[in-house]
Amino acid sequence: MGTMAWTKVIGAACGSLLGLLLIQWVAEEMYHSHGDSHQKVAYLLEIEEEAPIEKAVVEEIPFIELLASADASKGKKVFGKCKACHKLGDGENGTGPHLYQIINRQIASAAGFKYSSSFNGLQGEWSEDELNLFLKKPSTYVPGTAMSFAGLGKVADRANLVAYLAENSN
Repeated sequence: MGTMAWTKVIGAACGSLLGLLLIQWVAEEMYHSHGDSHQKVAYLLEIEEEAPIEKAVVEEIPFIELLASADASKGKKVFGKCKACHKLGDGENGTGPHLYQIINRQIASAAGFKYSSSFNGLQGEWSEDELNLFLKKPSTYVPGTAMSFAGLGKVADRANLVAYLAENSN
């Protein structure tokens, strides 16, 4: 390679370096804040002290009172969340046990259904109160249950569902 070729290569490299330095200098001038002493990046807002806000106390109506005025037709709508796994017919087990005559039936006692070990350890009957506690969050009531249902957060939905189950258990 001749002297003229080397001159062109070195000139191109110097020109590129000069171009990059120029771009960096322009960007620095446009976007740099020139140190913290010249400008404030943020503004401080003064907030007046106020009296603490009191949370409203919401009294939850007892389940038994809600159950007395529960609407079984609304409970039928809520049962739509259950019917993929549970049936109301006598002995019609699905993925879950049948719910025919569930009120006051022994826990884990549906004939022909194989319960998980977590359910088999439970004693007692499915009273309205027990169903309410179970339906609120099954995984809390029966730790280790195979039932994947998250639960019914609204107490009115639970009361309506229990009324529907009671109506269809006779």
